[in-house]
This record gives sequence, structure tokens and C-alpha cells, in this order.
Amino acid sequence: MSTILEAILSAKRKEVEKFKPMSPIARFEKEGFFWQISNRSLVQRLLMPGSTGIIAEFKRKSPSKGWFKTKELEVEPVVVSYNKFAAGISVLTDDEFFGGDLDDLIQAKVISDIPVLRKDFIIDRWQVAEAKAFGADVILLIAACLSVSEVSELAAYAKSIGLEVLLEIHNEQELEHICDEVDMVGVNNRDLKTFEVSIENSLNLIEKIPVVKPAIAESGISKVETIKQLRDAGFKGFLIGETFMKEENPGKAFEEFVGVLKPD
Repeated sequence: MSTILEAILSAKRKEVEKFKPMSPIARFEKEGFFWQISNRSLVQRLLMPGSTGIIAEFKRKSPSKGWFKTKELEVEPVVVSYNKFAAGISVLTDDEFFGGDLDDLIQAKVISDIPVLRKDFIIDRWQVAEAKAFGADVILLIAACLSVSEVSELAAYAKSIGLEVLLEIHNEQELEHICDEVDMVGVNNRDLKTFEVSIENSLNLIEKIPVVKPAIAESGISKVETIKQLRDAGFKGFLIGETFMKEENPGKAFEEFVGVLKPD
């Protein structure tokens, strides 16, 4: 039986194969935000004194839980609230499995003044260029989707065009994907094959992540107490989406959460 991740990657390869010839990298280099030098550093925001460390995520659905919000949900009211206290904003741009698109990314960029992360299943240099053109300050590379050499190659290209790189790992074996070009390392507490979640995954891996690369805990964070526990363990960032997006008013839910959270 194929896993959810395998299904996503199969669809992503077809998507890239379809759209890559329509908008080659040379076209991205001539439009959008491509040559804008980004001064929105997620690393700096995470290390800033008093930072919440929260990377607040905008996503409408997940493969395991279905729709949180319909396609009609506008980016602006949610991102405006995120922009007040978050260290950064994560935007899901995958349509088929997460209900997002590149318009969400570019709107988040225009509305906010904090770093914007493009969260997708990046498997090709072309997607990195696309991310830059549509306003991303940071891209996500997922170790489970890429070889060690592919991470190094994609991260190096991202750095060459002014993007920061967040590498996501899930287990100890994927630590070997960490390279000089990676700026931050995220530990996903959700198993991408089973979609089961455990915070223990972050706590078990934090000591093995180089201290020069800020560590970010991802998924399964719904309580302020969990952030405090992860902070004490050494994490600088906390990627949270579902906790806010499943609420009737995601922006308000985020502001109330931050109201309880004390700065580091």
C-alpha cells in the first residue's frame, strides 16, 4: 500500500513536469520578487530577544484530516493577525492535498512584513525559483523526499538567489542531510508515512542538531506548555498551523494563544 507521502510526491512530479515547460526559470528571473534582496531573515527573527518563535501557518486542509477552511477563506484577515506577533508565516502552496496555491503565498508577502516560508514538497530547482518569484523568503526542503546530494544542490541554489533554507527531518537517519547551505533544521513530529504525531520525536533529536542551526519543532503543538517544554530543550522555533486554522477565527485564536505565552 502506498503511503500518503508517496501519493503526494507522485502528484508533485506530475505537476512539475506539466508546468515547468510553461514557465522556465529564465521567466521567473524577470518577474515578481525574484531580484528583490530579501531583508526578512527567519533566522534573525527566531533569535531576536522576546521573539515568540512561532511560525504561524496558513493552510486550508491536510491529507489526514480534510478541510479546516474552504477555498473561500481569504489570506488577509488571518495573516494580519499572524503578522503582529509571529516570528514568521508559513504558507502551504500545494493545491491537491492542502488546498493552497501560489496566490496565497504572494498575498501573505504583500500583507506582512515578517519572513514568509513557502511550504511545499520541493523536488526540483524550478520550484525554488518559483518560490522566489512569488515572494518567499524561506523555502522548506524535506529530507524524506530528497537524497543528501539533492538537499545540498537545492539549498545551494536557494542561497544563491537570496533565500533561507529550512531542512525538515523526521528521524536520526535524516540528520545526514544537514549541510552548510541549510540555515535551520526542523523536526517534524508527524510521521509523513502514518501521519501519527509525537512531541517526543523533537525531544529525542534536538541534542543531535548542530547548535549553529536554529532548531524548529513542527506539528502537534497545541498548548503553551508544550512550547515551554520545547524551549527548555533548546528549540528556537515552533511551526503551528492546525491549532489555529481549525478554529472559527484563526487570527483571533493565534492572538489568544500568544497572549498566554511568555517570551523566552
